[in-house]
Amino acid sequence: MSFAFSDIPDQTGKTAIVTGANTGIGFAIAEGLARKGARVLLACRDADKAQEAQQRLTSGHERAVTEFLPLDLANIASVREAAERASQEERIDILVNNAGLMIPPLSHAPGGSELQFAVNHLGHFALTSLLLHKLAENGGARVVSQASLAHRGAEIDFDNLDAHMGYGRTKFYGQSKLANLLFAFELDRRLRAANSPVVSLACHPGIAQTEITRHLGVFGNVFGSLIGTVLNTAEQGALPALQAATDPEAHGGDYYGPYGLREMSGRTSGRAIASKTAHDPLLAARLWARSVELTGIDPELAPAPAPAA
Repeated sequence: MSFAFSDIPDQTGKTAIVTGANTGIGFAIAEGLARKGARVLLACRDADKAQEAQQRLTSGHERAVTEFLPLDLANIASVREAAERASQEERIDILVNNAGLMIPPLSHAPGGSELQFAVNHLGHFALTSLLLHKLAENGGARVVSQASLAHRGAEIDFDNLDAHMGYGRTKFYGQSKLANLLFAFELDRRLRAANSPVVSLACHPGIAQTEITRHLGVFGNVFGSLIGTVLNTAEQGALPALQAATDPEAHGGDYYGPYGLREMSGRTSGRAIASKTAHDPLLAARLWARSVELTGIDPELAPAPAPAA
């Protein structure tokens, strides 16, 4: 079944956190939730951009209630501070792990990992882990991880997560997006094994117009404009995340994407196809253990039992 913007149910009384909500797809996700009555925490690094996004949201929609949540996903200390602050909320019903970097020049997070892997995966792994107890309150929340078509064909190079053996922008981006899916599916398996009310889902925006292409320079600006015209706008790219976050028929472990043109674009959303690698429980368990090691944060969820032979 396809899911449209008109299918988003009322979210009055709910509180959502959206990372990277100041621009692009993140802003469209925040807007979609706020339009339906949710209180939305804009988890962003730049306070000025977050404030500008808040003004755009509240000026356009009388129901919109937003708050800025300072968050630098590359810095685990900042992630800890954001989680502690968010834990003071009366409730958290939705966590959308949306923020991301795409093919920047080689750079590293304070912890030493390559920046795309650190921001796209490790920061979200840490934030989710630190909020699990809060997310389990009030009947359980939804955790939505934003993946990408770029996960297809990608691999996790555990021996080169800091890029000391070489760096390829596209390769490392694909690696980080595969990590997002591996984490989303493994998190749901472990939550189910722990009888937690929290559910983990994943989504991808297809190929959508967004500032994430800014590292392509002038070509990125032209390419981004063409994407919005020919494929998906940022708003259309937000729909799979909104389905994962709000669809009453959605379940833990589901993966959503644009419902059309080989998942690259579409005006509705539906079930997406993840690669066989993304569903590998042994690879996911290895990534989980390495993520605990690199962040110093343990979600304290035991591995799900192996399926019967």
